[in-house]
Amino acid sequence: MPRRHLRMTGAADCSLGAALRALRTEPDLPGAFPPEVLAEAEAAARAPDRGAREDATDLPFLTIDPPASTDLDQAMHLERRRDGYRVHYAIADVAAFVRPGGALDAEAHRRVTTLYFPDDRLPLHPAVLSEGAASLLPGEVRPAALWRIDLDSDGRAVATDVRRALVRSRAKLDYAGVQRQIDAGTAEEPLALLRDIGRLREEQELARGGISLNVPEQEIVEHEGSYGLAYRATLPAEAWNAQISLLTGMAAARLMADAGTGILRTLPVAPDGAVARLRRSARALRVDWPHHVPYAEVVRSLDPSKANDAAFLQECTTLLRGAGYTAFDDDDLPDPAVHAAVADLYTHCTAPLRRLVDRYASELCLAATAGKEAPDWAREALPALPKEMAEGTRRANTVERASVDLVEAALLERHVGEVFDAYVVDVQDRDPSVGTVHLRDPAVVGRVEGGTAPLPLGERLRVRLTRAGPGSGSVLFAPA
Repeated sequence: MPRRHLRMTGAADCSLGAALRALRTEPDLPGAFPPEVLAEAEAAARAPDRGAREDATDLPFLTIDPPASTDLDQAMHLERRRDGYRVHYAIADVAAFVRPGGALDAEAHRRVTTLYFPDDRLPLHPAVLSEGAASLLPGEVRPAALWRIDLDSDGRAVATDVRRALVRSRAKLDYAGVQRQIDAGTAEEPLALLRDIGRLREEQELARGGISLNVPEQEIVEHEGSYGLAYRATLPAEAWNAQISLLTGMAAARLMADAGTGILRTLPVAPDGAVARLRRSARALRVDWPHHVPYAEVVRSLDPSKANDAAFLQECTTLLRGAGYTAFDDDDLPDPAVHAAVADLYTHCTAPLRRLVDRYASELCLAATAGKEAPDWAREALPALPKEMAEGTRRANTVERASVDLVEAALLERHVGEVFDAYVVDVQDRDPSVGTVHLRDPAVVGRVEGGTAPLPLGERLRVRLTRAGPGSGSVLFAPA
């Protein structure tokens, strides 16, 4: 789908701003950090527990994030080996700042994740840490969990090591700039290798039956002090960067499994009924899916800029529902242990500034690599972590969807009754006259209902806007 930058009127912005402020003060959401948490964070920022650490400040690390990001969890340095590659991946060592059982730790367990809004964020940790002393900002020496993962010439991991280190990033890059450098051939080798390693890891993903969905994103964009919506296809550099994170998450899961203590990100294999429904959607959307062709191979053949392919990619996300966290101890691996989309053991460990579980996964991996028992504070937290993460993830997803709903409703507030071009991307099984449409312009995704005939999945449809406005919470369409 094409990317469109959209701007709302001042009147819509005014009502949207009030609605967003109201959303941020919902009773389910965390408010300001308590004074004792801020005091503890300030003290930790001045004197982190650096302990015994390797000095890796000679490695020219770089970060790749959205341009405005300052909570930088990861930095990388890539290099060739005689018979393959080496990935140096530095992850912010939040444990150097958060004292187990302290006020900061308790607040992180209450918040679980950073929550993002169009005009603000509710961070997991106070900004003095998440955007300051713990963030891998360029030119600053920072404590990190430093992963070294050796790959062979085909991109398979052959050796893994993680230890505490001091690192210093040399540059803060963004995805668009990285893509331009790589495409133009001007990227220096450590950055140029991102494409080579990323592509090899994508081939490894295909070989093991894993899948990454390149679903066009509906994102909130800022323009001249206002907000709108755009459809955005991800850049290849983002997928390559994600493969480095995925590689590390798989390595971490394997370390914890071998040690017999850890927490995994799991996803059961989709039931036959869900796959059969997806095949029906493929036929309706005129997506070629021969019976002998694996699902992952079909997904990789799709072009997200084409309406039918984009709609099918959206349908494919139904097979990813049911992901969760599963803790284990005393060698008792969960069943299932594998993440079905990754097609291997996997965990979250690369975003500790923004996600609670990553701090624990990192600590367990550091202990496993050193041949030591996991620290009591990490081990004792494991039984409760899956439930905490499930609640935090639910809250983050609710905030994200509610924010987009509010922007959509504000954008279309003055257009109730008008007719738009759309295409149908989902139809309910129990009532095929109800479903979801993507507007072609503006970039809005909404519910459609009120017709008498089944909706034409994958087909164009003229729809009339029947409800909009921040007070309504979401938009609603009817077949025109």
